[in-house]
Amino acid sequence: MPWKETCAVEQRMRFVVEWERGEVAVAVLCRQYGISRKTAYKWLKRFDEGSLAALADRRRAPVAHPNRVEPEVERRIIEARMAHPTWGPKKLRVVLERGAPDDRWPACSTIGEILKRRGLVHPRRRRHRTPPYTEPFAAADRPNAVWCADFKGWFRTGDGSRCDPLTVTDAHSRYLLRCQGLRETGFASVQPVFESVFRAHGLPWAIRTDNGAPFASRSVLGLSHLSVWWLKLGIRPERIEAGHPEQNGRHERMHLTLKQETACPPAGTLVGQQRRFDRFVREYNEQRPHEALGMRTPSSRYEGSVRPYPRRVPEWEYPCGMSLRRVYDGGRFRWHCGQVFLSHVLDGELVGLWSLDGRYHQVWLGPLALGILDGQEARMLADREVRKLASEGAIVCPSSFRCAPGARADE
Repeated sequence: MPWKETCAVEQRMRFVVEWERGEVAVAVLCRQYGISRKTAYKWLKRFDEGSLAALADRRRAPVAHPNRVEPEVERRIIEARMAHPTWGPKKLRVVLERGAPDDRWPACSTIGEILKRRGLVHPRRRRHRTPPYTEPFAAADRPNAVWCADFKGWFRTGDGSRCDPLTVTDAHSRYLLRCQGLRETGFASVQPVFESVFRAHGLPWAIRTDNGAPFASRSVLGLSHLSVWWLKLGIRPERIEAGHPEQNGRHERMHLTLKQETACPPAGTLVGQQRRFDRFVREYNEQRPHEALGMRTPSSRYEGSVRPYPRRVPEWEYPCGMSLRRVYDGGRFRWHCGQVFLSHVLDGELVGLWSLDGRYHQVWLGPLALGILDGQEARMLADREVRKLASEGAIVCPSSFRCAPGARADE
């Protein structure tokens, strides 16, 4: 026969029954059941007070709690929430204290738990953010060292057309390179504007933007089609921290002046609005004194770049020791008999794979290290996996390499 399972309550009952028989001393029973005398006398006392039913486990929660929220207080919290469905615990507590300052109100965290228990709180949808930019910003110590680019908040012209002003400035001289009103903010609309600016003024060494589209994406390293194009032209994309527009403060300050002088109120048509933008650019660059420049104009401090826009966008160059792969539609490249997903924004790009050992390979896009490929499992490793392998000494990743043409892509 199989062994029968017993619980603590059943053991207590057997102990009490044997003790009532009076055949064995309490000390002997304690040794048999593996309990102390103090525990034995506690259960015998409970048996005397309430027979065998008193041997069951009791609730450990205190009967009275000094910080327990009274039902009346909880009811008033719920009523305040129903009157203001979008208000959170902090605002509700302020309103309740304002109405009854002498009453004791629970902490904001407790109010939040009460609302959650009553089903009055809906969890926020998790936002997928752009990977943070961790490199230090370049110094704007000369013209064309750093350009700043951004979209001024969109508005509608008198005829209902949407206008998204794209602005580009030189960070050193504050020179406004372009202010172009666009109907859309995608890569197809933005690239021709930057191409026109590059042809007119040359190439900068870096362009500083925020983390929104089309400057960045949720892809690997926050790259977008626009930033990949900049990299191939030898331009370093820089991104400010999310929620910190002061890191691009000189450009944001220009936006305030732009709004005051061109969009209050807006023009009747998009063409008319663009004429306002063009007049503002000329006045801002050539006539308006700038306090940060010692009351000089931006045009007096700016000069064109010595790096001309090339006739053809160059292809990536890699050392001869690298294995090269072409990223095809869908963001995948071929690896042995399978495919490895990298990123949709890299469609058509050439990436280099530097062997770290027989299994792991570091994947590069020009000068950028994109991550580590597990060649055995044909997948890109997550950041936490890379950190673990590096801490264990399993891989040693080079931080840079010298470009030397001569390698061919393994199509």
